[in-house]
Amino acid sequence: MGEALIARLVSNGIYAAGEIVVGEPSEARRQSLSTTYGIQTTADNHAAIAEAEIVLIAVKPQAFPAIANDLSVPLAAHEPLLISIMAGVTLKTLEDAVPGWPVVRAMPNTPATVGAGVTAIAAGRGAQPNHLGQAAEIFGAVGTVVTVPEALMDAVTGLSGSGPGYVAIVIEALADGGVAAGLPRTTALELAIQTVRGTAELLNQSPDLHPAMLKDRVTSPGGTTIAGIAELEAAGVRSAFIEAVRAACDRARALGS
Repeated sequence: MGEALIARLVSNGIYAAGEIVVGEPSEARRQSLSTTYGIQTTADNHAAIAEAEIVLIAVKPQAFPAIANDLSVPLAAHEPLLISIMAGVTLKTLEDAVPGWPVVRAMPNTPATVGAGVTAIAAGRGAQPNHLGQAAEIFGAVGTVVTVPEALMDAVTGLSGSGPGYVAIVIEALADGGVAAGLPRTTALELAIQTVRGTAELLNQSPDLHPAMLKDRVTSPGGTTIAGIAELEAAGVRSAFIEAVRAACDRARALGS
Protein backbone atom coordinates (compact mmCIF):
# COMPACT_ATOMS: atom_id res chain seq x y z
CA MET A 1 0.00 0.00 0.00
CA GLY A 2 2.88 2.34 0.76
CA GLU A 3 4.34 1.76 -2.68
CA ALA A 4 0.95 2.32 -4.32
CA LEU A 5 0.75 5.70 -2.61
CA ILE A 6 4.28 6.61 -3.67
CA ALA A 7 3.61 5.68 -7.28
CA ARG A 8 0.42 7.72 -7.55
CA LEU A 9 1.67 10.72 -5.55
CA VAL A 10 4.69 11.04 -7.84
CA SER A 11 2.91 10.30 -11.13
CA ASN A 12 0.08 12.73 -10.29
CA GLY A 13 2.56 15.45 -9.34
CA ILE A 14 1.19 15.84 -5.82
CA TYR A 15 4.70 15.46 -4.42
CA ALA A 16 8.01 15.58 -6.24
CA ALA A 17 10.04 12.40 -5.93
CA GLY A 18 12.74 14.29 -4.04
CA GLU A 19 10.25 15.29 -1.34
CA ILE A 20 9.56 11.67 -0.35
CA VAL A 21 11.79 9.71 2.02
CA VAL A 22 11.08 6.06 2.78
CA GLY A 23 12.40 4.30 5.87
CA GLU A 24 12.97 0.66 4.91
CA PRO A 25 15.17 -1.94 6.65
CA SER A 26 15.82 -4.03 3.52
CA GLU A 27 18.69 -2.76 1.39
CA ALA A 28 17.35 -4.50 -1.71
CA ARG A 29 13.95 -2.93 -1.19
CA ARG A 30 15.46 0.51 -0.67
CA GLN A 31 17.39 0.19 -3.91
CA SER A 32 14.30 -0.96 -5.80
CA LEU A 33 12.15 1.91 -4.56
CA SER A 34 14.84 4.48 -5.23
CA THR A 35 15.48 3.22 -8.76
CA THR A 36 11.81 2.89 -9.67
CA TYR A 37 10.48 6.18 -8.31
CA GLY A 38 13.52 8.39 -7.82
CA ILE A 39 12.70 8.88 -4.14
CA GLN A 40 15.06 9.04 -1.18
CA THR A 41 15.38 5.98 1.03
CA THR A 42 17.07 5.29 4.34
CA ALA A 43 17.51 2.57 6.92
CA ASP A 44 17.42 5.23 9.66
CA ASN A 45 13.86 6.20 10.52
CA HIS A 46 15.11 8.86 12.93
CA ALA A 47 16.84 10.73 10.12
CA ALA A 48 13.77 10.61 7.91
CA ILE A 49 11.36 11.77 10.60
CA ALA A 50 13.50 14.61 11.95
CA GLU A 51 12.86 16.80 8.89
CA ALA A 52 9.42 15.51 7.91
CA GLU A 53 6.22 17.49 7.58
CA ILE A 54 4.11 14.33 7.25
CA VAL A 55 4.96 10.88 8.61
CA LEU A 56 3.01 7.99 7.11
CA ILE A 57 3.16 4.64 8.89
CA ALA A 58 2.51 1.81 6.42
CA VAL A 59 3.31 -1.38 8.33
CA LYS A 60 1.35 -4.29 9.74
CA PRO A 61 -0.16 -3.41 13.13
CA GLN A 62 1.88 -6.13 14.80
CA ALA A 63 5.03 -4.26 13.80
CA PHE A 64 4.06 -0.97 15.42
CA PRO A 65 5.63 -1.62 18.86
CA ALA A 66 8.97 -2.26 17.12
CA ILE A 67 8.95 1.11 15.35
CA ALA A 68 7.21 3.26 17.98
CA ASN A 69 10.54 4.30 19.50
CA ASP A 70 11.64 5.63 16.11
CA LEU A 71 8.96 8.30 16.40
CA SER A 72 10.59 9.81 19.51
CA VAL A 73 13.16 12.00 17.79
CA PRO A 74 14.27 15.64 18.09
CA LEU A 75 12.33 17.59 15.49
CA ALA A 76 13.74 20.30 13.26
CA ALA A 77 10.58 22.40 13.41
CA HIS A 78 6.95 21.83 14.43
CA GLU A 79 5.44 18.43 15.08
CA PRO A 80 4.67 16.66 11.80
CA LEU A 81 1.32 15.21 10.89
CA LEU A 82 1.24 11.48 11.63
CA ILE A 83 -0.92 9.35 9.32
CA SER A 84 -1.40 5.66 10.05
CA ILE A 85 -2.89 3.00 7.80
CA MET A 86 -2.46 0.25 10.40
CA ALA A 87 -5.63 -1.77 10.94
CA GLY A 88 -6.95 -1.68 14.48
CA VAL A 89 -4.33 0.69 15.96
CA THR A 90 -6.34 3.39 17.68
CA LEU A 91 -5.84 7.13 17.62
CA LYS A 92 -5.17 7.03 21.36
CA THR A 93 -2.36 4.50 20.89
CA LEU A 94 -0.86 6.66 18.15
CA GLU A 95 -1.25 9.89 20.13
CA ASP A 96 0.35 8.29 23.19
CA ALA A 97 3.36 7.40 21.01
CA VAL A 98 3.74 10.95 19.65
CA PRO A 99 2.46 13.43 22.26
CA GLY A 100 1.60 16.77 20.71
CA TRP A 101 1.54 15.55 17.11
CA PRO A 102 -1.63 15.87 15.04
CA VAL A 103 -2.73 12.37 14.07
CA VAL A 104 -5.01 11.01 11.34
CA ARG A 105 -5.95 7.37 11.08
CA ALA A 106 -6.71 6.00 7.60
CA MET A 107 -7.98 2.76 6.12
CA PRO A 108 -7.38 2.39 2.38
CA ASN A 109 -8.02 -0.80 0.41
CA THR A 110 -6.07 -2.73 -2.20
CA PRO A 111 -7.77 -1.28 -5.33
CA ALA A 112 -5.72 1.79 -4.41
CA THR A 113 -2.87 0.09 -6.28
CA VAL A 114 -4.69 0.89 -9.55
CA GLY A 115 -6.11 4.23 -8.43
CA ALA A 116 -9.57 2.79 -7.75
CA GLY A 117 -9.48 2.49 -3.97
CA VAL A 118 -11.55 4.02 -1.23
CA THR A 119 -10.03 5.35 1.99
CA ALA A 120 -11.75 6.31 5.22
CA ILE A 121 -9.95 8.84 7.42
CA ALA A 122 -10.55 9.79 11.06
CA ALA A 123 -9.06 12.77 12.87
CA GLY A 124 -7.33 12.68 16.23
CA ARG A 125 -7.84 15.26 18.96
CA GLY A 126 -5.11 17.56 17.70
CA ALA A 127 -5.84 17.24 13.99
CA GLN A 128 -7.17 20.40 12.38
CA PRO A 129 -9.13 20.74 9.10
CA ASN A 130 -5.89 21.42 7.23
CA HIS A 131 -4.47 18.12 8.48
CA LEU A 132 -7.54 16.25 7.24
CA GLY A 133 -7.10 18.10 3.97
CA GLN A 134 -3.51 16.91 3.67
CA ALA A 135 -4.57 13.33 4.36
CA ALA A 136 -7.43 13.59 1.86
CA GLU A 137 -5.02 14.88 -0.79
CA ILE A 138 -2.65 11.96 -0.23
CA PHE A 139 -5.32 9.27 -0.37
CA GLY A 140 -7.23 11.06 -3.11
CA ALA A 141 -4.30 10.09 -5.34
CA VAL A 142 -5.37 6.45 -5.09
CA GLY A 143 -9.18 6.76 -5.18
CA THR A 144 -12.01 8.33 -3.21
CA VAL A 145 -11.88 9.50 0.41
CA VAL A 146 -14.56 9.56 3.09
CA THR A 147 -14.30 11.01 6.61
CA VAL A 148 -15.74 9.03 9.51
CA PRO A 149 -15.51 9.16 13.31
CA GLU A 150 -12.94 6.76 14.69
CA ALA A 151 -15.65 4.64 16.31
CA LEU A 152 -16.53 3.45 12.80
CA MET A 153 -13.01 2.66 11.60
CA ASP A 154 -13.15 -1.02 12.54
CA ALA A 155 -16.41 -1.30 10.59
CA VAL A 156 -14.69 0.37 7.65
CA THR A 157 -11.90 -2.20 7.94
CA GLY A 158 -14.43 -5.03 7.91
CA LEU A 159 -16.25 -3.65 4.87
CA SER A 160 -13.98 -1.81 2.45
CA GLY A 161 -10.61 -2.80 3.90
CA SER A 162 -11.35 -6.52 3.73
CA GLY A 163 -14.04 -6.26 1.05
CA PRO A 164 -11.76 -6.81 -1.97
CA GLY A 165 -11.15 -10.32 -0.65
CA TYR A 166 -14.89 -10.98 -0.51
CA VAL A 167 -15.44 -9.59 -4.01
CA ALA A 168 -12.57 -11.69 -5.36
CA ILE A 169 -14.35 -14.79 -4.05
CA VAL A 170 -17.56 -13.64 -5.75
CA ILE A 171 -15.75 -13.21 -9.06
CA GLU A 172 -14.03 -16.56 -8.73
CA ALA A 173 -17.32 -18.28 -7.86
CA LEU A 174 -19.15 -16.65 -10.78
CA ALA A 175 -16.39 -17.79 -13.12
CA ASP A 176 -16.56 -21.31 -11.69
CA GLY A 177 -20.30 -21.27 -12.30
CA GLY A 178 -19.69 -20.28 -15.89
CA VAL A 179 -17.22 -23.13 -16.31
CA ALA A 180 -19.73 -25.52 -14.76
CA ALA A 181 -22.27 -24.31 -17.32
CA GLY A 182 -19.84 -24.99 -20.18
CA LEU A 183 -17.90 -21.76 -20.71
CA PRO A 184 -14.12 -21.77 -21.26
CA ARG A 185 -12.27 -20.62 -18.12
CA THR A 186 -10.82 -17.44 -19.66
CA THR A 187 -14.18 -16.41 -21.08
CA ALA A 188 -15.98 -17.14 -17.82
CA LEU A 189 -13.48 -15.08 -15.82
CA GLU A 190 -13.68 -12.14 -18.23
CA LEU A 191 -17.49 -12.20 -18.06
CA ALA A 192 -17.43 -12.36 -14.26
CA ILE A 193 -14.97 -9.48 -13.88
CA GLN A 194 -16.80 -7.23 -16.34
CA THR A 195 -20.18 -8.03 -14.78
CA VAL A 196 -18.98 -7.00 -11.33
CA ARG A 197 -17.16 -3.95 -12.67
CA GLY A 198 -20.11 -2.82 -14.78
CA THR A 199 -22.66 -3.30 -12.02
CA ALA A 200 -20.52 -1.33 -9.57
CA GLU A 201 -20.04 1.50 -12.08
CA LEU A 202 -23.77 1.59 -12.88
CA LEU A 203 -24.59 1.98 -9.19
CA ASN A 204 -21.80 4.52 -8.75
CA GLN A 205 -23.11 6.68 -11.58
CA SER A 206 -26.72 6.37 -10.43
CA PRO A 207 -26.80 7.60 -6.80
CA ASP A 208 -30.61 7.32 -6.66
CA LEU A 209 -30.53 3.70 -7.81
CA HIS A 210 -30.57 1.41 -4.77
CA PRO A 211 -29.00 -2.02 -5.33
CA ALA A 212 -32.38 -3.62 -4.60
CA MET A 213 -33.94 -1.53 -7.38
CA LEU A 214 -31.28 -2.69 -9.83
CA LYS A 215 -31.88 -6.29 -8.79
CA ASP A 216 -35.61 -5.86 -9.42
CA ARG A 217 -34.97 -4.37 -12.86
CA VAL A 218 -33.17 -7.49 -14.04
CA THR A 219 -35.47 -9.97 -12.30
CA SER A 220 -38.42 -10.87 -14.50
CA PRO A 221 -41.25 -13.16 -13.32
CA GLY A 222 -40.31 -16.79 -13.70
CA GLY A 223 -37.02 -15.80 -15.33
CA THR A 224 -33.41 -16.84 -15.05
CA THR A 225 -32.29 -14.19 -12.57
CA ILE A 226 -34.92 -14.98 -9.94
CA ALA A 227 -34.03 -18.66 -10.25
CA GLY A 228 -30.41 -17.83 -9.49
CA ILE A 229 -31.31 -15.44 -6.66
CA ALA A 230 -33.47 -18.11 -5.06
CA GLU A 231 -30.44 -20.40 -4.93
CA LEU A 232 -28.31 -17.64 -3.38
CA GLU A 233 -30.93 -16.96 -0.73
CA ALA A 234 -31.29 -20.66 0.03
CA ALA A 235 -27.54 -20.88 0.55
CA GLY A 236 -27.57 -17.90 2.93
CA VAL A 237 -25.20 -15.82 0.81
CA ARG A 238 -26.60 -12.50 2.03
CA SER A 239 -26.17 -13.51 5.68
CA ALA A 240 -22.70 -14.86 4.97
CA PHE A 241 -21.53 -11.48 3.67
CA ILE A 242 -23.04 -9.68 6.65
CA GLU A 243 -21.28 -12.02 9.04
CA ALA A 244 -18.01 -11.73 7.11
CA VAL A 245 -18.00 -7.96 7.59
CA ARG A 246 -18.86 -8.33 11.28
CA ALA A 247 -16.12 -10.93 11.81
CA ALA A 248 -13.51 -8.77 10.10
CA CYS A 249 -14.65 -5.78 12.16
CA ASP A 250 -14.27 -7.80 15.35
CA ARG A 251 -10.78 -8.93 14.28
CA ALA A 252 -9.74 -5.35 13.55
CA ARG A 253 -10.94 -4.36 17.00
CA ALA A 254 -8.96 -7.21 18.55
CA LEU A 255 -5.78 -6.16 16.71
CA GLY A 256 -6.02 -2.75 18.33
CA SER A 257 -6.61 -3.98 21.87
